[in-house]
Amino acid sequence: MTTDSFFVVACGTMIALLFGLAVTFGGYRLFMLLLPIWGFVFGLALGAQTVQAIFGVGFLSTVTSWVVGFIVGGVFAVLSYLFYIFAVALIAGSLGYSLGTGLMLLIGLEMNLITWLIGIVVAIALIVVTLRFNLAKWLIIIGTAFLGAGVIVGTFLAMFGGLPAEEVVANPVKAAMQNSPFWMITFIILGIIGLVVQIGANRRYTAQPWENRV
Repeated sequence: MTTDSFFVVACGTMIALLFGLAVTFGGYRLFMLLLPIWGFVFGLALGAQTVQAIFGVGFLSTVTSWVVGFIVGGVFAVLSYLFYIFAVALIAGSLGYSLGTGLMLLIGLEMNLITWLIGIVVAIALIVVTLRFNLAKWLIIIGTAFLGAGVIVGTFLAMFGGLPAEEVVANPVKAAMQNSPFWMITFIILGIIGLVVQIGANRRYTAQPWENRV
């Protein structure tokens, strides 16, 4: 690896780790600031995995998957910034989709149409429950704690464990849980610590829904 390429990788790793730490331990307080970034990353992964599931191609292995991923990511980023209800749905949906597809991949299924559909169904179910019972605060805290933990563990796996970076982008929760028992336990412990820290920090603080920005 050349000095320039090592510098790029090191910078990318540091940014990913800082983002993961911010999401894990300050996701609720930084909700509005982090939303467009998370919306774009999740939209990119969802768009590319949709192409993967329908056409049976590799994740981000074709121009079509990149184009669809960027379009979906851009739309999610803009909508999550403009509309509070979409922002809440985005966090709930990304957690549900990551858990649904992650569990299917964990038991040995491929990323195909069935796995994708299960992820979508779990995502929709979690969105409906969150909005129906006004669980936005707790869902944001839980979702950011564990999604952020997945990003942290996935980044370490990409840097030191030989895991392709695209797998981390595709599903950080699955990447953290599937690699080895050690990393799965690390992911769970990080998520729980982030959850406890956020609950303590936000016990008397509730973010107010913002007005639609259009």
